[in-house]
Amino acid sequence: MAKIRFITDSGSDLSLEAEREYGIVVIPFPVSFGEKTCLSRVDMTNREFYGMLEASRELPTHSQITVYQYTKLFEEAFADGVEDVINTTINAEGSGTYNSACLAAQMFFEANPQAEGRMRIHNLDGQSYTCAYGYPVEQGARMAAEGRSADEILSFMRDWLQHSVIYFAPFTLKYAAKSGRIPSAAAFVGELVGLKPIMRIHDHVIVTDDKVRGEKKAIALMAQKTAREIQPGTPYMVIYGDHPEDGEVMAKRLTEELGYPPAGMTEIGPVIAINAGPRVAAVMFHEKA
Repeated sequence: MAKIRFITDSGSDLSLEAEREYGIVVIPFPVSFGEKTCLSRVDMTNREFYGMLEASRELPTHSQITVYQYTKLFEEAFADGVEDVINTTINAEGSGTYNSACLAAQMFFEANPQAEGRMRIHNLDGQSYTCAYGYPVEQGARMAAEGRSADEILSFMRDWLQHSVIYFAPFTLKYAAKSGRIPSAAAFVGELVGLKPIMRIHDHVIVTDDKVRGEKKAIALMAQKTAREIQPGTPYMVIYGDHPEDGEVMAKRLTEELGYPPAGMTEIGPVIAINAGPRVAAVMFHEKA
């Protein structure tokens, strides 16, 4: 059986259970609060980060994964006899991480010509955020554990990355306004009148797809949109933040609309929370081909 190693970053919000079960390498994003820098998943839990975010006067930032970090991981994989490295990164349009990985692969083979033909490096642009690329990474690792080939796994993963859609509703607009995802004036007006934007993420792009008044209507509308757009019968994931009950309500409404429950629940990490705020309700699914 071919030896395959999976790498991703902490923006994928991969569960700790999946990371441990399948030996997936998860690179933590550095998150900075002014002069203080922490590593997500290492120095703080998601819950701890939510509290830090609420208490911070300034919006924290996260840095990209470096070329050096990827080069070291590729060298370790080769030393371990890995035949295929499948590395899936956060949206290339929102971070330089994917470009770092591609440059690192080029530098690795230049420095290790003996690796040509013995190890392949597949850098995949996640094209999105959170479980939109974390889910195919976990499923790809599951397929590898079942003995499926690297090429078969890559075909599956690329299909999911190209067709994944996220609908999400931030329950407060102040973080989106600060991060630039929603213009400050529009966010201020929306907050005053109780409007909740329905954001859609697909193929690298985040857009405001709709607006509704109130959280219940936001969840209902996202479920309806999912029912119209999902590839029938395919798995979907529910996403939530610092209020797990929002995820439970989202899951119940989606189950009613689709006739079957979600494949799992994903708690957002710092990368999403910085831009959307700690409280969100969202769904990720595979769109109709």
